[in-house]
Amino acid sequence: MAEKSIDIKGLTKKYGEHIAVDNLNLTIEKGEIFGLLGPNGAGKSTTILMILGLTEVDSGSVKVCGIDSSRYPLEVKRKVGYLPEDVGFYNDYTGLQNLMYVARLNDIPEEEAKKAALEILQEVGLEDVKDNKVSSYSRGMRQRLGLADVLIKNPEVIILDEPTLGLDPEGVKKFLQLIVRLSRKKGITVLFSSHHLHQIQQVCDRVGIFVKGKMLAEGKISSLAQQLFSKNAFTLEGGIATLTEDVEPPLPLKEMVQKMKAIPEVAHVELVDNGFVVESHRDVSAYLSRLIVKSGYGLNFLSKREYGLDDIYYQYFQEDKNR
Repeated sequence: MAEKSIDIKGLTKKYGEHIAVDNLNLTIEKGEIFGLLGPNGAGKSTTILMILGLTEVDSGSVKVCGIDSSRYPLEVKRKVGYLPEDVGFYNDYTGLQNLMYVARLNDIPEEEAKKAALEILQEVGLEDVKDNKVSSYSRGMRQRLGLADVLIKNPEVIILDEPTLGLDPEGVKKFLQLIVRLSRKKGITVLFSSHHLHQIQQVCDRVGIFVKGKMLAEGKISSLAQQLFSKNAFTLEGGIATLTEDVEPPLPLKEMVQKMKAIPEVAHVELVDNGFVVESHRDVSAYLSRLIVKSGYGLNFLSKREYGLDDIYYQYFQEDKNR
């Protein structure tokens, strides 16, 4: 059985009459990069505060590395590194001095801390500017220093709350690559909270879609598509051509369409120009290609539409708004 880094059961948080987090259940395994995806105001940050033991839980439970966040918040903080969207530093300190200060707060011996800080600054690409004051750092450099700040205490879990806000596209790309590399190298579990679809899609092993305090769905992107588009999980598009050199005339298109509809689990067939679109509950591409060839036609192409995270997120968000 996989080891659980974060285990949330029935987690609920209310502010007056407003339910910020509504009966959340979630398990994140050790070494996994999990994306918590939702619009601003969905309850993502409130969830993170409860995971860290920084706000009270109304009902339910949170365990981080097997430790109850509500009962033992300090022990949880020793296991977890937290990177908010805007990191605060002592601007008159250098990057290295900031890290050494954090190390002292975490009771890391001076010599050990210096060695770790230099190694981490190299890993996050700040080795050349380690002796520069943080006031001279760009936004991207400050975020990478924030990641170094998180890593200095050698955490088992890292929580990132909208960490790429304000970064240019190149800075976002480098930061995300850094997250994946460090997670894989050190076996760190990452909870990545964001409203940016494509960033989540680039780095996360699994995704949870979080809207109005509720986890509407979670899983791998492919499984989310099957959950969401269960009526027609597969959409196949193909192009057909008449083979003029054949002696036998091809089967009339209407008859071929009827045969397509007769394939088990095909839900809908539509002829489009010199091709077709087939919607089905499972992948029937092998059956379609064989049928088309047997019917006396050539198959120019046959492709399966992949549902991206934007399709999934939009659909779930629309469903929630219509409830």
